[in-house]
Amino acid sequence: MTILNQITRLEHCEDRTKDRVAPIVYAIDDDEGMLTSLAWLLSGSNIEARCFQSVQAFLATFDPDQPCCIVIDVRMPVMTGLDLYEIILERGIAWPVIFVTANGTLSMAVNAIKAGAFDFIEKPYDPSDMLALITRALANAGHDHARRMENVGFDARFQLLSRREIEVLREVVRGKQSKIIAYEMGISEKTVDVHRTSIKRKFKTPSVAALVKDVLSHKPDWQN
Repeated sequence: MTILNQITRLEHCEDRTKDRVAPIVYAIDDDEGMLTSLAWLLSGSNIEARCFQSVQAFLATFDPDQPCCIVIDVRMPVMTGLDLYEIILERGIAWPVIFVTANGTLSMAVNAIKAGAFDFIEKPYDPSDMLALITRALANAGHDHARRMENVGFDARFQLLSRREIEVLREVVRGKQSKIIAYEMGISEKTVDVHRTSIKRKFKTPSVAALVKDVLSHKPDWQN
């Protein structure tokens, strides 16, 4: 792949990372009335809700890449909310999950939280409490999505580097000057500067300080 094609691919990737995807709410409950009430509550705060009356219907349309909060009723026919949560964990889905139940127990709530659930709320719940809980969960999902996109962008930029550029970059991150890097690598200082310029261009950083900050935020072990 030519460097032009690589940069074009990176720019396409960066366009994707700049997209601001609004987190949504997936709600799964066999009680249609509860789903309707929740959807109405969320619409008042301009939060999109996608509601399902069965686990199967939810799984058929769920997009794991869409930042979201998942609200699950514990007790449903055929497949329970806890069954669904096991599937979510098995698939490595890390979006916040809120359990809702009218017949929950303390041990059930504790086990769900220990397994990684965001929270556990009992029916009938106070609408303001539920809205606040979902708002916090969506904020977490949004921040997590932003971090994931930053990582995607960094990985794409890093993949543009040649082996030698990676070696030079690591020494730059360690705070070494070009003449020291050149001496230790057995190359000319001018060659090191050429690599540094190429690295900055590929990372689109205005300064060495910005470049080092970007690299260390993703590769903290490089500081050693």
